[in-house]
Amino acid sequence: MLKWIRSLWVRFWFSAQMAWHGVLANPLRSALTILGVAIGVASVVSLMCIGEGARQAVVRQFKSLGSNVIVVKAMEESVEFEPGLSEDLVERVEGLEMATPVVHGKALMRWRRSRGNAELIGVNSRFPEIRDHAVISGHFFTKWHVEQRSPVAVLGYELAAGLLGGRSPVGRTFTLDGSTFRIVGVLEPKGKGNAEGIDYKILIPYTTAQKIVEKRTVEEIWGKAGSPREADLAVVQMGRIFRRKLGMDQKAPTPVVPGNNEGEAGGAPAKPMPAMEKSPDMPAPDKNEIPGLGGKDLITITNLNQLVEEADKANRVMTLLLGGIAAVSLLVGGLGIMNIMLVAVSERTKEIGVRRALGAKQGDLLVQFMLEAIYLSGIGAIAGVAAGIWGVNFFARYGFETAISFQSIQVSTMVAFGAGLLFGVYPAISASSVPPVEALRR
Repeated sequence: MLKWIRSLWVRFWFSAQMAWHGVLANPLRSALTILGVAIGVASVVSLMCIGEGARQAVVRQFKSLGSNVIVVKAMEESVEFEPGLSEDLVERVEGLEMATPVVHGKALMRWRRSRGNAELIGVNSRFPEIRDHAVISGHFFTKWHVEQRSPVAVLGYELAAGLLGGRSPVGRTFTLDGSTFRIVGVLEPKGKGNAEGIDYKILIPYTTAQKIVEKRTVEEIWGKAGSPREADLAVVQMGRIFRRKLGMDQKAPTPVVPGNNEGEAGGAPAKPMPAMEKSPDMPAPDKNEIPGLGGKDLITITNLNQLVEEADKANRVMTLLLGGIAAVSLLVGGLGIMNIMLVAVSERTKEIGVRRALGAKQGDLLVQFMLEAIYLSGIGAIAGVAAGIWGVNFFARYGFETAISFQSIQVSTMVAFGAGLLFGVYPAISASSVPPVEALRR
């Protein structure tokens, strides 16, 4: 048994040496074949890494908004919310742990001798918990600040860092529309493009923001559920509630009309949606959008967890498509291997005949030419992976979102070796099946 294994190893080792000499015998031809495989592997690696980087960037942007966050947004001017609605939602909706009214606006900011427009977000004291956004300097404003309409502010990280050259501005004052505000805290950085650019915004109590924008209603409410499952259930329950409040549920006892004829024709302010009365739950709707006349949505209720999942799935599909398109070049490289091997078989028939005459079996020749194909594809795969990683770093330097994907490296390498085996089978069989006498005659 041991003698047979040793004999088998010697035959394999000799075939491997012959295969390597066959590759080196035609360096230019082998180099071109390797180049074809390398280009295919590099294309797959670079494109899949760029796609993976884009996927991670999109998912990171959505995750920066917080986990289990539910956003209720009025899409029409005729529908707005009273701030007290957020507290009523927490009481009425099972699984909704906290909520905040949200006021968006802009105001003229003056810091020492500098002036410029600044984006404001008016929220209550539960914002850090709702959006999973910690304070790295100072503290967030309290419930008392909200109730007293205090002129206090918490700054986004980049905005705060630009005021004093990186030093904490907590305790300093600035003005918004002529009113003096005191900085009580600075939020931790979320990164460029994340969390809707909150690093460059100013957070103040929503009651103070209402005074600045001169509105007593809000257009958005942010809530937070205790778990992903509770967030899904909360979206369904909130959809029922708002349908009933908008009069779209015929079983609702007292529908509330969001606007009036005077507001439509005479420009009177729209009637805000009041706080909810205690009423039994109605059947759940199929969607979390509340449609109005003309097919437009009056209210959208969005679970940000679902946005993360949908963005992740969509970008994974795009990454696979990019990889599939690039894999076509691997197919071309495999055909190149097959072409070169067929040429090698036709050129080396005399060598094949001599080996068969000296006692080489058909299996030995099959292994030899299969190994030649594997050498070409293996060297091409290694060179392609190196070129692909270099290409990823090159694109990253020019602002592309990239991420080294080991899955893409594994897939492209396996496909390259598979192409070598697949396209090397026929030439190897052709070489091993040539009769010794016929080979010597040629």
